[in-house]
This record gives sequence, structure tokens and C-alpha cells, in this order.
Amino acid sequence: MNSFATDGTNFITAAGLTFSLAMALCLLLVPRRYAAVPIFILVCFMTMGERILVFGLNFTMLRILLLFGWVRVLARHEYHVPKFGPLDAVVVGWTIVRTVNYTLLWGTTAAFINRLGYAYDIIGAYFLFRFLIRDPKDVTRAIRYLALFVMPLALFMLLEKLTARNVFSVFGGVPFIPEMREGVVRCQGPFSHPILAGTFGATSLPLLIALWWQPRASRLLVVFATLAVLVITATAGSSGPALAAFAGILALCLWAMRAHMRILRWGCLIAVVVLQVVMNSPVWFVLARFSVFSGSTGWFRGFLIDQAVRHINEWWLIGTQSAAAWHPFLIDVTNQYIAEGFCGGIIAMALFIAMLAVAFRSVGRSVRRSHLEMPSKRLAWALGAALFAHAVTFISVTYFDQNFVMLYFLLASVSAVAAAQPVAASTQVTSEADSRFALSFSEPAIQ
Repeated sequence: MNSFATDGTNFITAAGLTFSLAMALCLLLVPRRYAAVPIFILVCFMTMGERILVFGLNFTMLRILLLFGWVRVLARHEYHVPKFGPLDAVVVGWTIVRTVNYTLLWGTTAAFINRLGYAYDIIGAYFLFRFLIRDPKDVTRAIRYLALFVMPLALFMLLEKLTARNVFSVFGGVPFIPEMREGVVRCQGPFSHPILAGTFGATSLPLLIALWWQPRASRLLVVFATLAVLVITATAGSSGPALAAFAGILALCLWAMRAHMRILRWGCLIAVVVLQVVMNSPVWFVLARFSVFSGSTGWFRGFLIDQAVRHINEWWLIGTQSAAAWHPFLIDVTNQYIAEGFCGGIIAMALFIAMLAVAFRSVGRSVRRSHLEMPSKRLAWALGAALFAHAVTFISVTYFDQNFVMLYFLLASVSAVAAAQPVAASTQVTSEADSRFALSFSEPAIQ
């Protein structure tokens, strides 16, 4: 296959460039209701290995697609959101703090450029979705498109599991022969690591299940898409994504307890305190007891948190250049919360956690809003369940591939549902019982 590399850093194939430019052209031209389609296609079928350098700036195909998305928004005057809310403000604040602190930590132009790249990803993806996805109908429609694309992705990863060959290696950035651990093939498809591949499947699971309660939803599509993301999660062969999938399903099941979440949260806090009292080691070492696949590194997750707490005086202000001096194992910081602290200090970590907390609060408020129809409330709850799956998997991985797109799609969707306006009284479902009755007799179809 034709490819070129100017300095050993660039890697772009003719097929990858053609495919990516075709998606970029689609993003420019399609109506807004289809705008998520090319983005999800690139997430599901393009690696981060395809990239070019422009004046020293590293552009993956996803970053180029985001650029085309913003050209579209500006050209079509689509830069409108119903309201600039608390979640929007926290996302901007977190981005600024992590950029400034990391630059101060390293004190180099290269560090500033590096953080600008991440800021471009965060602001570019989050606000692009905010402009393109404005209400619950947009969110539901986008999830339907995602459901269509995870099915072929699951087939590719199942093929990788059976043949121990990754077809996405032609795009670079992923190995041709997948990683194996204790005889288990750990598939990664187009993602940068098997854990991240499994994370994509696990965090998509609640969103796809949510389609079951939406009007005009195809039950057959929901079933096959759900099976597909379970295949993606399982073929990754990693305990973290499997536990995240369980967390997402558990959160969905808590719908019946939605009026008692405060009690549940306090109960969980008390349980953590009790564990701390009765355990011989700090409570975070309970992670060592969670394992689904052989070769799990749960103990290392607990050890990482333990070392971060012990050395907090060395990173709390603006972060630390390296944690490896504390222990050789810590060259790999596989915890998004800890990574935020190490790269931006405790304020960056706190803002990252605050971003998740504000999103959860928005979900709770959406569920309690009287004017929202029941399907929209179930959708909001599913978004919260998916966010909970992300929050769980952040304990065992940091996002350094296309998973960041799905995270900001989720956050933007939470904002879109929270900003939904009241519908006409004649079209509202007057009670939860009426809603369930209507959904049970609705004809399944794909919009």
C-alpha cells in the first residue's frame, strides 16, 4: 500500500487519506441530523496511527475531521446552543487549567504545543457536538447511527480473535498480531490498546440499550447492537472494560431507585469508610480483588493510587514531570484521575472530577423535570449510566485514542437533554404508566 513519511513521525496511507477526506467531505455537506455519521465512522474504523505533521503540529485524521466540522459550523451559522450552562463552563475551565499548569510544569514551547493539541481535542469535540446535537431527538438519532457501526466493528474484532490478525494494522498505529496475555488474545481493532477497545464497547452499552425505550426504535437493531458491543468488550480480554460494562448495566437497573439516589450515595460512602476501617491496607487496594480475565493488574491500580497519595506534596501544585522516581512501575500512569493530577496539579484533577459531577447532576435534574417526556427521561438516565461506566474505567486507563470523542459526545448529549424545552401539552405523555403503555405498543422502525 502506498504511504509516505517525511521524518519518521508522519504516517499516512493513500487508503487512509482517501477514506478520511471522504468522511470530511460528508461532514461538510450532509444535513445536521446526519452530521454525527462521519464522526462515528472514523471513530469505529480509523486508527490514530494515520497522522501528518503541519508546522510541527500533530494532526490525526480525527483532528482533521474536527477541523472540517468547525468549518461546517461556521459556514452554516450553526454555532448556536440553547444555553451556556455549568457543564460548558467547567469543560472550558478544566481545559485552561490543565494547559497552563502543564506548560508551567515543563516550561517549554513543546509542552505548550502539546497541551494546545489536547485543548483542541477537548474544546473542538465537545462544542462541535454541542452545536450539532441540540435536543433529545438529536441524541437518540446519533445513538441509532452508532448502533449501525458497532456491528461491523464487532465482526472485525471477532475475526481478530479467531485469526490473531488485526486488519486495521494497514492504517498504522496498531499491531498486525494482537497482544496475548496468559494465552488470551487481547483484541484492539482500530483502538490504541486492548483496554481502550474494550472501553469503547463497555461505555457504549448503556446508550444502545437506551434505544429500547425510545419511540419508533427497532428492537432488532437494539439486540444486535448490544450483542456487538458485548463482543467488542469481551474480545478485548481486559478486566477493566468488563467491570465498566457491569457498572453501566447496574446503573441502568437503578432506574427504579432514581428517587432514592441520595440515600444510595451516602450508603456507598459509608461502605467505603467501613472498608477502610476493617481492611489491613488502604481501601483502594480493594481493586486488587476485582478480576475478570487472567493476568489482571488490579493490584497495580491500587498501588498507583497509594503512591499518588503518599507523594501528594510533590504534585499537588502543578503536577510532576515523572512519577517513575517513586517506583519503576509508575512510568505507566493508568488512571485518568491520577494522570490529571500529575499533569496539572490538584486543581486540574478537581475540575475533571467536577466536570463528571456536574454532568451527573444534570442527568438527575433532567430525570426530575416534569415537562420531559418519559422516553427523554430514560435517555437521560442512560447517558448517566454510560457516564458512570466512564467514571469506573477511568480508574484503570487513560484515554489517548479516539475514545475522547465518545466521552465528549456523551457530555454534550447530557447538556442537550438538560436544555430540552417543554413540548406542546397535546403531545406530552401525562404519566409514566401512559408512557410505558404507549411504548409497549409502538411499531419498531429505524429512523
